[in-house]
Amino acid sequence: MKRLISVQELFDLMNSGKKYVILDCRFDLMDKSYGINSYREGHIKGAYLVNIEKDLTDPVSDHGGRHPFKDRSVLKDILENYGVADDTTVVTYDDGDMQGAGRLVFQLNNLGFYNAFALDGGLISYKHHGGEIETKENIPNFKDNVFTSKIDNSFMVDMEYVKSKLYDKNTIIVDSRSHPRYLGLEEPVDKVAGHIPSAKSYFFMDTLNQDDMTQGSYKSDDFLKEHFKSLDPDKEIILYCGSGISLMVNALALDKIGIPYKIYPGSFSDWISYDSNKIATGEE
Repeated sequence: MKRLISVQELFDLMNSGKKYVILDCRFDLMDKSYGINSYREGHIKGAYLVNIEKDLTDPVSDHGGRHPFKDRSVLKDILENYGVADDTTVVTYDDGDMQGAGRLVFQLNNLGFYNAFALDGGLISYKHHGGEIETKENIPNFKDNVFTSKIDNSFMVDMEYVKSKLYDKNTIIVDSRSHPRYLGLEEPVDKVAGHIPSAKSYFFMDTLNQDDMTQGSYKSDDFLKEHFKSLDPDKEIILYCGSGISLMVNALALDKIGIPYKIYPGSFSDWISYDSNKIATGEE
């Protein structure tokens, strides 16, 4: 499924006369004010700010991880207020790290809405290509939208499913966090260090360009095919990260090169909330 949109494709959409909504998904887990401050400093013309913690995430409970998906009925109402309707194209973006933008696209897919795309390269690429920036705050207040949601869990798995697939020869579990976190050498956020047993390490940032001109955009398809060459597309691939956000970057990269997968939204923070679940450290 195509879930990425290029800057040129966004420009074409903006000039097409078609209905579209642009949603700014910038955030920083360590700085709760980063999103609003960045938005006020400048954003894509016409974009609305989405609060990752408030709009896309349910309150944390005993299980479900640090960023559980927002209740679907509540999210539907929120998105309708942003102008999302059945005949709308939704474009999400962030600073180019693709985490917030990817997260919202997958939550839209979970509502059965597939005309949603994350902007490859985010705001950095948009500005680099001459896109218009504005600083005024756009206030969403749409009425009478028709957004017909339906649940699609086909690309998602839960903890019990992942547990049933440990060391399964036909399954590859992918840890999207940094390699030191995978190894259990450090853990800046969660209470336990290590990884889900049998998982393989594929740090999400390795899929993105890092130079000043292309920062945040995805690396070439040839690079990504080489990077993920050990992932057999005939096997079931399950992606996870710390709390269900950064795994979206690997997911979008796999989309680019046509490798199917499923996501574990609760991720490692959900996995470790069950005392009976084992934690592995070191290479596997």
